Amino acid sequence: MSLTSAVSDAQVIALRNLVKIKRVPDLLVFTTLSPIMFVLLFAYVFGGAIGAQAGGAAYREFLIAGIFAQTVVFGATITGAALATDIKEGIIDRFRSLPMSPGSVLAGRTAADVVNNVLVLIVMSLTGLLVGWRIRTSVGEALLGYLLLLVFAYAISWIMAWIGMLVPSPEVVNNASFIVIFPLTFIANTFVPLRTLPEPLRTLAAWNPVSTATQSARELFGNLNPLAPAQAQPSWALAHPEVYTLIWSGVILLLFVPLATWQYGRSTTR
Repeated sequence: MSLTSAVSDAQVIALRNLVKIKRVPDLLVFTTLSPIMFVLLFAYVFGGAIGAQAGGAAYREFLIAGIFAQTVVFGATITGAALATDIKEGIIDRFRSLPMSPGSVLAGRTAADVVNNVLVLIVMSLTGLLVGWRIRTSVGEALLGYLLLLVFAYAISWIMAWIGMLVPSPEVVNNASFIVIFPLTFIANTFVPLRTLPEPLRTLAAWNPVSTATQSARELFGNLNPLAPAQAQPSWALAHPEVYTLIWSGVILLLFVPLATWQYGRSTTR
């Protein structure tokens, strides 16, 4: 099958998934409500305590990039849950019976979830502006910050695609993903400066790709923590967050695109 045909098939699958969001708006509503809740809770519940020296304003600036990173990573679980649902309902078996590229179903699914993440980031950005967050760099740098978050989320969605092909039900995908992703996004610099973490959590967080994705966004948005004293970064990863995040994204894609595609060929209706 030609590359043109595979791309065309992926576009059809992506459109199918986007139309599903239009027909079931609850999917988008609940996807966006959660990050809005996190922004408001962390900005006003924890902001006064953690950012007391600056009246909470500095912490709200520090917070938003972390919320962005956490939300797009959690949003990747939609990929796995949706694919597990399609397997359970026999839709994947129907796709396999059609003359289409095996990878196009997964490529279309992950591409649709990128669009979903774009919509979520727009909603969160507007919410952030309401609580006092501002982009303090150029438009180009800010767009690069958003792009880096989307690239990282896209890579994570392929891990979730593999899990969605592997596990028995959408509920298991959600529960298993939560167990892994929840600590991954909290043992990081998403909500607090690394200097506040005890060892060895600080070392783990310093090399956590979620930390570098967050750090990249903060640098590109101009939201570095003003409360932290000037000092060298605790790891090479945080000193070069954009490079480290892209390396992780590339490695994940190299491993999990073929793994998920192979698993797609083996999955059967459950």
